[in-house]
Order: sequence, then C-alpha cells, then structure tokens
Amino acid sequence: MDELADMYDAERRIVKALPKMAKAATCDKLKKALLAHLKETEGHVKKLERVFQYFDEKVKGKTCEATVGLLEEGDEIAADFKGSPAINAAIISAAQKVEHYETASYGCLQEWAGLLGNNEAAGLLQEILDQEKAANETLTELALASSNEEALGESDEKGSEDTADMRPGNLRRGIRPVKSGRNRVGSLSR
Repeated sequence: MDELADMYDAERRIVKALPKMAKAATCDKLKKALLAHLKETEGHVKKLERVFQYFDEKVKGKTCEATVGLLEEGDEIAADFKGSPAINAAIISAAQKVEHYETASYGCLQEWAGLLGNNEAAGLLQEILDQEKAANETLTELALASSNEEALGESDEKGSEDTADMRPGNLRRGIRPVKSGRNRVGSLSR
C-alpha cells in the first residue's frame, strides 16, 4: 500500500508537470506526445483510485521523493536549454527518466497484486504499465527521429569552442550552458 500511495502521488505530480514540459518543447510531435500522455496519466490517477478500492483501502498519497527529484531535474533541464535546439532532446531525457521509474514501480505493483490474488488490481496495474512502456517507446522514437540529431548539430557548431570531451555520441558535449545552476558530482559535462 505504501508503494501504491507513492505512485498515486507521483501520477498527480506528473499531471501537473506534463503541460509545462509540452510548453517548453519546440517540436510539435513531442508536444503532442506529452499532451497525449497527460490524458493517459489523468487516467492512471483514476485507475490507481480503483486499485485502492480493490484492496478495500482508503485512497491516499505519500510523497514520492523520487518523482519530486526527477521533476525538479526536468525543470532545471528545461531552464538550462530554453531557446536551444537541444531543448527537445533534454525534455525527452527528463521524461524518460520519469517513465523508467514508473515502469519499474508498476512492474513491482502489478506483480505484487497478482501474488496477493487481486486479479482486478493486477489487471489495472498492467494497463498502466503497458501505457508507460508505450510512452517511453514514443519518446525513444522521437529522440531517434530528430531531437538527438538536432542537439548533436548544436554541439558540432560549438565543437571548436569546447573540446574538453570529444567522445562520439556524447550529446552533452558543447551544449551545456556555461552558467548552469546545476551542480552534479561526476557530471559528464565536466
């Protein structure tokens, strides 16, 4: 029930975050994908309420610290890359971190509901899990179709200015703003 309360809080926070991410995106396909997933996420909140009912439990949320952190990071990324061709790749990266967390969490919840013999709850949780996996796939497709190349293109333009990290495929090379407020230990951009 603690994990279920955690995910209930997470989904409610994501409902608030997705419109901001869509607004920050400059790619129409990404905007549409984020807004489509917003509708699904609103449905996830309702499905989780039903899962609580299937366990004869009161609907409650418990602060999901992981989602709080991931969404804060997403806000920072959007601010760091505002106005940059790399913004869409950055938004996809942030959104996929959330999707991966949700996929892991719903995989566990679905399995546990099945082990407890609550097939109705397990079925709803499987529906949510399938939608989270599909959302992640959509984000991957968008990244591969254009967003990563756009970010890399910006990186190549700045390549002569920033040669500290010339590893192939490093999308962070040359695209990190100089005055970033993010202080990550071991960051790839250092």
